[in-house]
Amino acid sequence: MSIPEIEILQRAKKGDEEAFTQIVDNYQTPVYNLCYRMLGNPQAAEDASQETFWRVHKNLHRYDLKRSFATWLLSIAAHYCIDQQRRKKLAVVDLDKIIEIGPPDPSPNSEKLIVNNEQSEAVQEQLAKLNPKDRMVLILRYWHEFSENEICNALSITKSAVKSRLHRARRHMATQWLASQANVYGEGRQHEPQTI
Repeated sequence: MSIPEIEILQRAKKGDEEAFTQIVDNYQTPVYNLCYRMLGNPQAAEDASQETFWRVHKNLHRYDLKRSFATWLLSIAAHYCIDQQRRKKLAVVDLDKIIEIGPPDPSPNSEKLIVNNEQSEAVQEQLAKLNPKDRMVLILRYWHEFSENEICNALSITKSAVKSRLHRARRHMATQWLASQANVYGEGRQHEPQTI
């Protein structure tokens, strides 16, 4: 954590609204992105982001400056999104925004665009079938690059639970991906498999 950020957090903890506004400005994009990945809907993600920052504001006095603020903040967002999914049974994530299939091609042709779009849809379908906590572990690990310990702290679960959820989610995704690729090639498609 940079010294200016520590100072901003200290001021915000003392009730400085300008400092809290700076925190929101600094973190609104990562919070919104996490919420969008979990909820798959821009309006729901916006609502969840606002709720996250309201909860942070209300509980900032509890934040320990020795901990990573980003981990603490994103864990609040993650728990809120998981609760929303449980209540509303949401299971859609827009993977076109969060997964790139291979490096961008400077001159994509229409066939490559169609193949990439089909693959994104296939991955999205499989990710949506995951348990929300398993999906959250994957998002934190691979899109926010959290360590296992950071995921433990963010989701209030043990390291063995993190490893178990990651293993289960990766196995599910790999199995489903291979099955979908077998179906594609079984239908006589003439394109190369892409790596995620």
